Amino acid sequence: MAADVKLHESWRAPLAAEFQSPYMAALKRFLLEERANGKRIFPKGSEWFRALDLTPLDRVRVVILGQDPYHGPDQAHGLCFSVKPGVRPPPSLVNIFKELREDLGIAPPRHGFLESWARQGVLLLNSVLTVEMSRAASHQGKGWERFTDAVIRQISDRPEPVVFMLWGNYAQKKASFVDSVERGGRHLVLRAPHPSPLSAHNGFFGCRHFSKANIFLESRGLEAIDWTLPAEVAVQPL
Repeated sequence: MAADVKLHESWRAPLAAEFQSPYMAALKRFLLEERANGKRIFPKGSEWFRALDLTPLDRVRVVILGQDPYHGPDQAHGLCFSVKPGVRPPPSLVNIFKELREDLGIAPPRHGFLESWARQGVLLLNSVLTVEMSRAASHQGKGWERFTDAVIRQISDRPEPVVFMLWGNYAQKKASFVDSVERGGRHLVLRAPHPSPLSAHNGFFGCRHFSKANIFLESRGLEAIDWTLPAEVAVQPL
């Protein structure tokens, strides 16, 4: 991986076998070749594992799964659905904020920077962690999916209960193996359509996942998530 990659220490040993595997070596070669050919890759290398750096394994309370990073300049920074301060929130994130207001009465912020959620234990994980500029899904099938499956499995195997918010068929299939309470397990799996404008009105609006997550966490003796985002934000140093 990139020399400037940052990853919280809690993930290193659990994911060591993945980083040492042939598929990750092949992924690294692919990314290096893309850069050598002048391709612009988002997010920057130091932010590929930003979600895992901000949210230690032993602090994960909620998992939100995305598909791949935003492919426009200055958007992606390693957290699914989130954009950097000063960047207009994309349509799916606008719909997430609408549901948050309907569910918990939280007014939408003027930004789309979700880092405060990540620092509370909300793992904002994309299935694919890089993308070529202006080419959506361009890095799918290169190995990232296998790596993020391993991340999800590490969380599912932990004894502490976690809430999984699975929005859309892709996320629901990817985390289908999670040890859920509906199967007699310990994790709460919440499913809804994707918040995209194409599907949000088919059941994402009204899903009340944010309040359901907090009710579950508190019922297990865990601290609820403060879903309120700060009015003013700044990127914290890496």
